[in-house]
Amino acid sequence: MSEPFIAEIRMWACNFAPRSWAFCNGQLLPISENTALFALIGTIYGGDGRTTMALPNLSDRVPMNPGNGPGLTPRRLGERSGQKEVTLTEAQLPQHDHILNGVAEGGNSGQPSEAHFMGQDVDSAAEIISYTSDQMSLNANLSPQSLANAGQSLAHENRQPLMGINFCIALQGLFPSRS
Repeated sequence: MSEPFIAEIRMWACNFAPRSWAFCNGQLLPISENTALFALIGTIYGGDGRTTMALPNLSDRVPMNPGNGPGLTPRRLGERSGQKEVTLTEAQLPQHDHILNGVAEGGNSGQPSEAHFMGQDVDSAAEIISYTSDQMSLNANLSPQSLANAGQSLAHENRQPLMGINFCIALQGLFPSRS
């Protein structure tokens, strides 16, 4: 493998960073020991710019090209965006209902089909919906308690499918020339 450019980032499938490389985990490094790297990335990813600089943090993040494309908002180099978890509000959901209809007729068929609707048990008239009716129109709403709201207003996982892999940045190597 050829010698890397300083600040080059590569995906790395191992659980250690190779010699002269560091994980892209946002760690602070002393500028005095990494002057060439600081000359290239400065404080784009953090640090105070006097004594410390930060490496890019790709822990739990997806890399994205800076700039913008048709219909996209501009992104700066080093900009962080997005959230790991999101709590949806009712206003963010499409309008819908949870009404379940049936018929207020005794069931007279033991097999559900497209021509049958839910009905009550004829013999007991109990709230057990275990038979179907061949009544041709829906004429009863079922108990709203059977379709109660669920959830606890907690955040939910909001990530695309992923596979964990390390990103490493070259601390030493060739200083890239600008074209």
